[in-house]
Amino acid sequence: MTAKITTEDFNEVKEIFNKIDRDRDEYICDYELQEALKEAGHDIPGYKVREIITKLDRNNDNRISFDEFLEIVKSLRGSEIAKTFRTVLNKKEGILAIGGTSELSSEGTQHSFSEEERFAFVNWINMALAADPDCQHVLPMDPNSDDLFNKVCDGIVLCKMINLSVPDTIDERAITKKKLSKFTAQENLNLALNSASAIGCHVVNIGATDLREGKPHLVLGLLWQIIKIGLFADIELSRNEALAALLRDGETLEDLMKLSPEELLLRWVNYHLENANWSKISNFSSDIKDSKAYFHLLNQISPKGTEEDQPPIHIKMDEFNERDDMRRAEAMLQQADRLGCRQFVTPKDVVNGNPKLNLAFVANLFNKYPSLTKPEGDDIDWGLLEDETREERTFRNWMNSLGVNPHVNHLYGDLNDALIILQLYGKIKVDVEWDKKVNMPPYPKLGSKMKKLENCNYAVELGKRSNFSLVGIGGQDLNDGNPTLTLALVWQLMRRYTLQILEDLGDGQKVNDNFIVKWVNQTLAEAGKTSNIQNFKDKNISSSIAVLDLIDAIEPKSINQDLVKTGALSECDKLENAKYAISMARKIGARVYALPEDLVEVKPKMVMTVFACLMGRGLNRISKNQSCQQVLTN
Repeated sequence: MTAKITTEDFNEVKEIFNKIDRDRDEYICDYELQEALKEAGHDIPGYKVREIITKLDRNNDNRISFDEFLEIVKSLRGSEIAKTFRTVLNKKEGILAIGGTSELSSEGTQHSFSEEERFAFVNWINMALAADPDCQHVLPMDPNSDDLFNKVCDGIVLCKMINLSVPDTIDERAITKKKLSKFTAQENLNLALNSASAIGCHVVNIGATDLREGKPHLVLGLLWQIIKIGLFADIELSRNEALAALLRDGETLEDLMKLSPEELLLRWVNYHLENANWSKISNFSSDIKDSKAYFHLLNQISPKGTEEDQPPIHIKMDEFNERDDMRRAEAMLQQADRLGCRQFVTPKDVVNGNPKLNLAFVANLFNKYPSLTKPEGDDIDWGLLEDETREERTFRNWMNSLGVNPHVNHLYGDLNDALIILQLYGKIKVDVEWDKKVNMPPYPKLGSKMKKLENCNYAVELGKRSNFSLVGIGGQDLNDGNPTLTLALVWQLMRRYTLQILEDLGDGQKVNDNFIVKWVNQTLAEAGKTSNIQNFKDKNISSSIAVLDLIDAIEPKSINQDLVKTGALSECDKLENAKYAISMARKIGARVYALPEDLVEVKPKMVMTVFACLMGRGLNRISKNQSCQQVLTN
């Protein structure tokens, strides 16, 4: 008998699957399963592993899809299989186990961290922040020690890394850089965490206390997300039109736009390998272990001296046929060093096929030497390339910060089977019947669109049951990626999520826009502030004075009034105030996703979320025991 599976179980099973699926191709192959079992202490011969795959493989394609994996879990006791695979994942070679003390973890739980990741990330930080005057008190860090975990505790390095990945996310004026105390360091960490969330990092299971205590697995997990966002920033067609050179015969620009950064990187490598007459790779783990693909890649992308300011760099292939894998990897990295790209991997990481660090290595190569030329011709519809709007980016980052799976890279394409939307329903406590009503990938070649459409129809049905305003919105609109109608549903999910946090703080007291406005004005008045708001369309909000005053009311003396511009304000003045306000809101603990421009332009939806998040922070600070109604009537 097949057991039902909850949304929480589904997400956990997906996480386990993804960790075993090292090359991120959405399948578990014999190599990945064999490596996972070996790390758990079960060195099983290849033919035995293939026998296991055959027994579990339901469509006889010699690999296990997530759908097959999920069905197996549902037919067993989920907790037992999860426990088994956690054991596999926590016993990796080169990984140190430490006792978990996070309040989100069970007492005595073993958390693991990778020495290789520590080494790679520390070296990247040392290079990236070497010239930053605000980081000289902690740099350079020793990559072979626990230096990293001790030196992120004041939050400055994390804030700086976030701004390197997504410039201007944090207003530098909001970072406390001198005369640091435990309290101001905690504020910096709050600022870093809430800003990381705003750029799409999943930080639900990380707290400022965890970072202050330097918990290795959490520090490394957060850093990887921040670094990856920066590495992937330009691996996107609207920001790099030369990527269109990777189009294959019969493909459209729209097909290429659907690929994730990881998929684009793989295609980029194979594009250059094909030009080198070398065999293609299918992953950044087993297929690159011998370094030979890397040798050819470096040779293809190295400068040929065709540009005036760029002298040629000839890649030496002398040790391409070196018999020892480790020596060959070292020789390859010496050539990468000549390009200024010896980052993230050591020879051991290459030979062991570390997928995460090799992905970072390749992304860095792409960013420095893409070696692509934008194709010319009338057969490409360049009009499809539109920059992501601020609203779209905000929604996408919000979804990713909640840990939806898969990661959302392209809002409309990644939502067209509604699986992300259905996960978001789970976040707002709407019951989703995953086993009965949801079609899971891989979808059949014939009928794929119909399966996705059924999911979309179900998503709209759940919205109507949840009293969303969905007039004129159908499943077909989600499936087609209709921007206006898709955003209308996503906004209502985000709004419900935001208000639900307030209702949870207020013992279920229903909250609406008027309720929030009333609380804001009352809080401002009680703090002796003269500012107020009429509604979320109030043009006076464009100065951000009301937001800054509210922050100061919630956390007295947190705002440096010398930095606040008043009087007749120019657009530049307003933007400076807004940048400071957004960063300070995050610093006092409000998880704000809106951007400074949203305040300056008084975008009502985003303005509402700013005040709602501040209200949540205020209520949490004032009293955890009083209801919203009690607070408002005191």
